[in-house]
This record gives sequence, structure tokens and C-alpha cells, in this order.
Amino acid sequence: MNYQTFKPHKDLESLIKFYWTLEVPFDPKNQKQKIVPDGCIEMTFNFGDKIKRYTSENDFILHPNAMVMGQRTKSYYILPVGNVDTFAICFYPIGFINFLKTPLENLVDKETPIAELFGQAEAKELEQQMLHAIDIQQRINIIEAFLLKKLNQKNTISNIVKYTVDALLKTNGTTPINVILKDDLSKRRQLERHFKKQIGISPKQLGKAIRLQATLQLLLNKKSETLTDIAYENEYFDQNHFIKDFKELVGVTPKELSGNENMTLSALFYK
Repeated sequence: MNYQTFKPHKDLESLIKFYWTLEVPFDPKNQKQKIVPDGCIEMTFNFGDKIKRYTSENDFILHPNAMVMGQRTKSYYILPVGNVDTFAICFYPIGFINFLKTPLENLVDKETPIAELFGQAEAKELEQQMLHAIDIQQRINIIEAFLLKKLNQKNTISNIVKYTVDALLKTNGTTPINVILKDDLSKRRQLERHFKKQIGISPKQLGKAIRLQATLQLLLNKKSETLTDIAYENEYFDQNHFIKDFKELVGVTPKELSGNENMTLSALFYK
């Protein structure tokens, strides 16, 4: 597997976390790979063979070649049917709404072709430009020109949403929402109203996804010795709370993660 990341232009760095590319030659022995919630929305371009996303043990759909994967509230499996050649834009939680008028709750847990979001003609032209680019840098230039053109200069993110997301990111999702809002019920109602439209999921769901990323970093890089240590570092109430949240989002327990062939891709991302 060849996985690389690239920094965005300075005018986009507050909205885009990074660009990434992934190249994987086909191997008939390849196993399904589990994708877990990360609190981010991604726009991906597939230049290789089709990729399956499993909806059950045996049923699957095929990813569109150019799509947006909305916020995820649960993990799922993918499996390429051939060679992988992917370019993707990973947006911060507050990033993608700045390029779109569609409420982001409409994109949750599904793959949306970019033609449905930006129009058939414009999407087709972008997809063709990306496909025929001579290298990664040209693809970055093409997508940045497109996004800068689409960037909504208005303040599309409400201050309360931005403040909450910033606080969750700063604390790896460990701070309760009522603490962030200082137990102000009127702010809580306002936040819930705006959050799903501008982020796609609830503040609590985003906090869980962000905390999961910090947990996976520790587990996959073996930076903590025990599950108790990890639960303590990520401020779970206790080890049982940690295991329950982890299994809810990942589908396996932390102990079952080690050596799991279905987590090879995630291990690559987090290392």
C-alpha cells in the first residue's frame, strides 16, 4: 500500500485537513477493510477499479467514481475489486459546508455523487480534469481552483457551532457539551438546531468520533500499555465505558483490534 498526505493551500487550510492518495495493487487475498467514523467529510476520486461498500455480510453497493462521503455514525466494510488509485480531500468538521448549500445531515452515512451536489456538467468536467491530470500536484491544483471558486465568502458556520467544534477538537472529544456551553440550555437548543445542518451529525456524535480517533492512535501505535491507561488518557468514565463506546463505533472490542486483517487500512491511516 502506498499512502501519502499533502497540505492544502493556505487559503483553504482552515477548512481542509489534508489531501491523501492511496495506491494498492490488486491481490485476490485482500480482505474487507473496515472504515470507522472520524468526524470528517471526504470528497474522493477513484481512478482505479471499482470499490465495494458492504451493506450487509454479503450485499454491497459500488462507490461512485467521484463522490462525497458524509459524516459517519457507524463503521462499514469496503473491498476493492481490482487496483486502487484514489485521491481524496479530507475536510475538517466545519469545512465542507462552506462549499455547499445542501444541509449536511442529508449526506450522513452514504456516498453522494458529486454530480448531485454541484450539477452534472460541472461535476463531469471536474472529474475529467482530475482523471487526466499528469501528477498529484496537478490534481491538487485542479481541486483547489474548483474549491476556491465554490467557497462561500459568507459566514456559513454559526459562531456557536465553530466554538463547539474547536473545543471538541482541542480536547480530543472528551469535554461534555454541557461543559462547553456552561450549562446554558438556550445555547444547547441553538447548537442542536444548527449542528446537523452545518456538520451533519449531533455534537455528541462528533465528540465520540473525535475521541475514537485519539483512541485508535494510542491503540495502533501502542503508546499506552493497558486498556485502563487508554480509558484514563481519553477521560472515559471507566474501562467498561471505553469498551462499550469503542465497540459501538468500530464493531469490535479494543482487544479484538490487534492483528485484525480487516483493520489493515485503518492502521495505515493512523500510523
